[in-house]
This record gives sequence, structure tokens and C-alpha cells, in this order.
Amino acid sequence: MSAPFGGQPLAGRRVVLGVCGGIAAYKAVEVCRRLVDLGAFVSPVLTEGATRFVGEVTFSALGSERARTSLFDDADPIPHTTLGRAADVVVVVPATARLLGAYAAGISDDLLTATLLATRAPVVVCPAMHTEMWEHPATQDNLALLVRRGVRVVQPGTGHLAGGDSGTGRLAEPDDITAAVIAVVGAPADTGDLAGRRVLVTAGGTREPVDAVRFIGNRSSGKQGHALADEAAARGAAVTLVTTTDRPSASGVTVVRVDTAAEMEEAVLARAADADVVVMAAAVADFRPKAPLDQKWKKTDGLPDLVLEPTPDILSALGATRRPGQVLVGFAAETSDVVAGARAKLRAKHLDLVVANDVSAPGAGFDADTNAVVLVGADGTEQTVPLTEKREVARAVFDAVVPLTRSLS
Repeated sequence: MSAPFGGQPLAGRRVVLGVCGGIAAYKAVEVCRRLVDLGAFVSPVLTEGATRFVGEVTFSALGSERARTSLFDDADPIPHTTLGRAADVVVVVPATARLLGAYAAGISDDLLTATLLATRAPVVVCPAMHTEMWEHPATQDNLALLVRRGVRVVQPGTGHLAGGDSGTGRLAEPDDITAAVIAVVGAPADTGDLAGRRVLVTAGGTREPVDAVRFIGNRSSGKQGHALADEAAARGAAVTLVTTTDRPSASGVTVVRVDTAAEMEEAVLARAADADVVVMAAAVADFRPKAPLDQKWKKTDGLPDLVLEPTPDILSALGATRRPGQVLVGFAAETSDVVAGARAKLRAKHLDLVVANDVSAPGAGFDADTNAVVLVGADGTEQTVPLTEKREVARAVFDAVVPLTRSLS
């Protein structure tokens, strides 16, 4: 699928393209070509390991200048500083576990890691590795540290990996990587089909406290909501994401972190009036303890007298108070009669679109990297999006939203 940008949105931008030693390095060749096609001046930097998978000459031919591989094979005595200072963005494709660890620890033992430490430009890393390496606590801790420092992470996908097995760790597609670079650098104001629009997205599952350590909640990971926020930003929107999770988000997305349904209600209603599009992807708990305890309830205390009350219906409040021209999108997580449930929600809450899915279906439930949905419109339309990565679902959602923003303006 092509990126949602036309022309040369990277014209005049200098991109340092770092390539690490992993089998996914061959995809960096296509990323290099696309960045140049988008107008960027691309300076390739290959690690020694990368040259075992791809050729230096290939990147010299496709990039805007010859590829560099060493701190010491250049007439420039400080190539890392020169590259770092000149860059508008540094993107690493693929980013191996070794690179992430070295970068997080501040170890500069080659030209690429030295450049990463020498630059003040935004940095985008695109991890790719086997599932076991991706899920290792050390890798996740290094990523979390880099995200806290402002590094943008293009999450890996799920699919076939080297060695014949499948799992999470597959390098993101070139379209997603180039879209992330555009979003980080800052696309021109007239670029993207949501340029000039303000989009509010919610993500994650709320936690309603029972006592000081326990809560009522659900298994929502926030992955779909974060994918929606990233997609809206890639299309040029000014995005605010109200989320219960600490997942990384695209550069430029304003993140508001909440925990409970009441906190989400306050954050959303305070910002909804200014939004052109509101996408309520969060899984808000339907009930909460009426009187949560401020201390831990122990087993020796017997069964607690737990009385539940409904949480605020944020979506109904948005539907009742929406301003003219605002597009309102809801989500419906069902286990049966998916379309019927979506249509009932459309009518009851005055929505323009409902994204409905069967959370009991394999690969489409909570915490999965994939989803399968039906887009049910207030105009009677239905569009089935078969099982695919959540970013692809996000694209389908905004493909349906964009015409609504035009017709309701």
C-alpha cells in the first residue's frame, strides 16, 4: 500500500540512513530508494555486520552520496559529528538488538552508534529480530529507555521470520518506515489527507481500583488505538492520544496518560470540542467499585462487600454534545452478532462510524498484533477488513473517515 503522501514531502531534508547487520537489511535498500524518491538527501551508514548481508556499493548507488562504514576510512576526521549535525533525522533500518542495547547504554563503538550519540536530530529506530530476542526483557527495557529519551520506534510486525518460523519481530514495511520519517521531520502543511485536521484518539483499557493493589479492568493492550493515532499523524493530522498504556507513539502525537474511566472522561471531554475527528478505541470498563478501599484487602478479612456502579458513558456524552461537522467513531468489541451490535451502538450514541470486531476470533482479540473488523457506517455501508496488522486496520478506518470530514465540513 502506498504512503498517504504525494509529491516530495522530504525535499530539502537530510536523512542519515543507518543499516545494521540482520537479514532484514535487504529491505533497507527499498527504504533508501523511497526516501530519495520522496526528495530526501540520504546519507547511508552501514555497520560492519550490515555489509555481510547487503553491499556497500548498492547504497552508494541508490543514496545521495557514497555509503560510509567506518569512523576511520574518511577524509573527514570526525564523520560522526559531521553526519549528526547535518541530519534532519536519523533512521535505523533494521535496528538490531545489539544496536538498541549499545544506543541505550551510550556505547559508540562504530560510525553508526557514534553518529546516534553525536546528533540532536530526531531518531527513528525500526527493530527487526527473532521473536525471542524481541520479547527478551533486556530488549524491551532498552526500547523503553530510548522512548523516554524521545526516540521514535516503528514497531515490528508479525509474520514469517528467517529460519522458517513465524512471530513478532518482522521489520515494518517500507511504507510505514517512510511515513514515520515524514511524520517526524514534519510534512508540509498541505501534505496528507488529514492535514489541518485535529484528531482525538483514545486507547487502552481503564483500571477501576478495588483496593490499594487490585482493580477491575480488561485485557486491552492499546495497540489498536496507538496504531490509529500513528496513522492519523502520518496523514498530517494534529493528534492527541488519551491512553492508559505506556506504549510508544509517533513523534508529534500529544500523549495524555490516564488510568480510570473517570480520568479518561475528564481528559476526553476537555479536548473533544476542539477535535474534528474523535476515535474512541479505548476499552472503558463498564463498572467500577462504588467505594474502593484505600488499603489492601487481605484474605483474612473475609470477602469484601464489593458494590459496583456504572462508569460514565463517554461515547454517549460525546454523541450528545458533538459540534456540527465533527466526526465521531466508536468501537464495538463483540463475541456474537457483531454487525447488529455495531448498528445498535450507532443509533444509540449518534455515531458516524463503528469499528466492530469479534474479540473471540483467533488473532482478533485483545493484545494481538492483528485484528479483523467490520466498518459499519451511519449511511448503511459495511466494509469488512479481514485479519491483518493493526496498522492496516487503522488505515482502513481513516480511509473511511476522510470522506466524512469532507462531507461534514
